[in-house]
Amino acid sequence: MRFILAKLLLLCVFTFLLPACETLKSLGSSENADDSENYSGWDAKKFHDKARAAMKTGNYNQAIKLYEALEARYPFGQYAAQTQLDVAYAYFKNDNPEAAIAAADRFIKLHPRNPHVDYAYYLKGLVNYNRTIGFLDRFLPTDRSQRDLSDAMTAYENFAELIRRFPNSQYVSDAKQRMVALRNNIARQEIHIARFYMRRRAYIAAADRANYVIENYQRTPAVPYALLILQKAYDKLRLADLAADAKRVYEQNYPDGPPPLDQQNPTPIERIWNITGLDE
Repeated sequence: MRFILAKLLLLCVFTFLLPACETLKSLGSSENADDSENYSGWDAKKFHDKARAAMKTGNYNQAIKLYEALEARYPFGQYAAQTQLDVAYAYFKNDNPEAAIAAADRFIKLHPRNPHVDYAYYLKGLVNYNRTIGFLDRFLPTDRSQRDLSDAMTAYENFAELIRRFPNSQYVSDAKQRMVALRNNIARQEIHIARFYMRRRAYIAAADRANYVIENYQRTPAVPYALLILQKAYDKLRLADLAADAKRVYEQNYPDGPPPLDQQNPTPIERIWNITGLDE
């Protein structure tokens, strides 16, 4: 009896869904047809204005569609270059980083002397910078430095290229601030790796990582922690002179202790999150 009822229920569900799918399909077809008809007779300015309006309302899919139609119909018009840059930004806002970077690279290749080409370089950095912020980071207190930071390093290189090529760009100030945050996170990851080696009693590897931070990431909050790890690793390796040197440098530069690197006073939510170990 239950089997028969289950079959009847499934039959009812499919009976309801099939007409709905057909309706959606027909709506999609009619929408495409309407768009094709509506586009007839449009000039470049109308495409441009409508796309800008879609961007302002957050309708990025529609904006991308209009920008692509504009570029296809008027590839050499007055809006051609700006359209390529605008569609890159629209892809970025629409959470399509690969398409955004590809569009920015295309703009750079086709318009290397355009007065707005600095924005294309900045946008590439911005796209990769935002890749380091995952879904969980938007809602939960996670530590991004404990994950793969290849996107962070790419973003750092993007911003560095912008500053090198366009030192007077209006985007340099923001790029420098983001580079500081990226550099701090990359240094923190090296500390996490060094701590991992210490837990595994791989003291030489831990010391190597700590030295790498000290040499390559000066003036970051990670340096004092690197000195502490270095001191402990040398103690374990029975290298008393090197351990004493690390201790001396630490005490001279950080008499009041290291600046905050990790959450010292986590909230209750953060404590629960840390207990789960999802960042480890």
